[in-house]
Amino acid sequence: MLLRHFIVFSFIALLAGCAGLGPRESVEGHGNATQWREHKEQLTGLDGWQIDGKIGIRAPKDSGSGTLFWLQRQDYYDIRLSGPLGRGAARLTGRPGKVSLEVANQGRYDAPDPETLLEEQLGWKLPVSNLAWWVRGLPAPDSKSRLTLDGDSRLASLEQDGWKIDYTSYTQQNGFWLPERIKLSGNDLDVTLVIKVWQPRKLGQ
Repeated sequence: MLLRHFIVFSFIALLAGCAGLGPRESVEGHGNATQWREHKEQLTGLDGWQIDGKIGIRAPKDSGSGTLFWLQRQDYYDIRLSGPLGRGAARLTGRPGKVSLEVANQGRYDAPDPETLLEEQLGWKLPVSNLAWWVRGLPAPDSKSRLTLDGDSRLASLEQDGWKIDYTSYTQQNGFWLPERIKLSGNDLDVTLVIKVWQPRKLGQ
């Protein structure tokens, strides 16, 4: 159904607060650990961005693609989705304590957090609050993670909370190296995000 499609798309673009660096990482690969820590610290302080891109999903009974616009301003986010799969548009807005999903010609759905919204609408339990970390090329700080670094000491892949995230390309914008193509696999879902435009901002200190 249409709402199912849009909520699946929405879960890759939800806010998690910018917490401190976590000690629960297992790091592998060819990168330099010191350079990785410096890269991670820089991106952890990134609390504002605008993303324009494309998103695709493949599941046993659902597949399709659409466009994504994501505006992040510290703890507030505004995410807009449209494309052939949904045959319409959806808008997800929120901050800690309140999340709203508006689907064209269907209505509005509210919840205190993104996890509750997904569980109420789909009955799914997903680590959605990790995804604002993953889109920056970072592990979420509140659970164990297994990292593989590339030769430039950035994430090549990440395993966390039952999900595998592969980073196949990066782009440099405003001094930040940020993921350009991401593939997420878990719970019988494959989600691909291709970011066409990154506009990162560091709003707070």
